[in-house]
Amino acid sequence: MSRVTLRLTGTELLCQEEHPSLLIALESHRIAVEYQCREGYCGSCRCRLVTGQVDWITEPLAFINEGEILPCCCRAKGDIEIEM
Repeated sequence: MSRVTLRLTGTELLCQEEHPSLLIALESHRIAVEYQCREGYCGSCRCRLVTGQVDWITEPLAFINEGEILPCCCRAKGDIEIEM
């Protein structure tokens, strides 16, 4: 279980083992996330990882800059903070 902090609001939520991706964890807590594909190739869910690390479930196909993640294809690896 990992704690996810949303930097813009200070909201904290738990990402649990039953959440296969960070996107699903965010949605389970009713956090609105822009997405189109859930497969890592559109980049719509792109956000900045402020602190912490993620495990990639699948390698993102969309271009992402250093410090950015795609919640649709990663999971929190320990506690993280994202800019959202």
